[in-house]
Amino acid sequence: MPEKLPGRVSIDEDVVFGRGGDRDLTCDVFTPPDALDEESARPAILLLHGGSWRNGEKSQLKYYGIQLARYGYLCVCSEYRLTGEAIWPAQLHDAKAALRWIRSNAIQLRVDTDRIAVSGNSAGAHLALMLAATQDIPGFEGDGGHADASSGCAAAVAVYPPTLLRSSELESDSAVAALFGGHVGDETADAASPLTYAHRRFPPTMLVHGNADQVVPVAASLQMYQALSESGAAVEMHIFQGQEHAFDTNVDFARQIVDLTALFFERTLPATTV
Repeated sequence: MPEKLPGRVSIDEDVVFGRGGDRDLTCDVFTPPDALDEESARPAILLLHGGSWRNGEKSQLKYYGIQLARYGYLCVCSEYRLTGEAIWPAQLHDAKAALRWIRSNAIQLRVDTDRIAVSGNSAGAHLALMLAATQDIPGFEGDGGHADASSGCAAAVAVYPPTLLRSSELESDSAVAALFGGHVGDETADAASPLTYAHRRFPPTMLVHGNADQVVPVAASLQMYQALSESGAAVEMHIFQGQEHAFDTNVDFARQIVDLTALFFERTLPATTV
């Protein structure tokens, strides 16, 4: 198990990282309590909250930001436009803008651009997988800022993620309909589904799910795991027995997921310096 760093995590709230529509988009930055020498840089994690794409806020993942920062990761909890404000693909555009902001500010943040990862819960997990799946593809990038920077990521963690957005695959498709601004056909839903993009070059991925989830059935992660495994990509999955959706609102489970995430990124992010 990696060791936690002593000292306090520094938190900078409501930092502007880009534009969404006609307004600023903001993030909270969690800086580890480490003392880097001039030649060193730290890994970073972009954290994306859940809420069915229509609810939630970046502060939901504050616990994850603090705890992962104690493991030495610069953490960024970013907002994205919810469906009451903008429909798909605005949410992905905003998440990509946050990734590009991290990379554009790597020197100031002391971040190693080869070790930027993504993580999310529920709707945020869907976005994290879509970030991993559609790196630097112009049609997915949006115009939220820092267009000269890459939106690539080195690894991904997805906690109870929707992976196939066809209405027949979900217990309730009302959130998906709101995401698209109405009911859509399978072709449109598949284009926004991480499962569509499983391929050999997919970044190393960790999936976490409760097998009693009635909102996003565990089959969503099982299908993603199988597709990535069959394609030859590096993937692992952790199933929490008897747990429902958002089971990590219990801090004991959140702590376990933090530890699993730290272990996973320690194995999968290359140890490099700038």
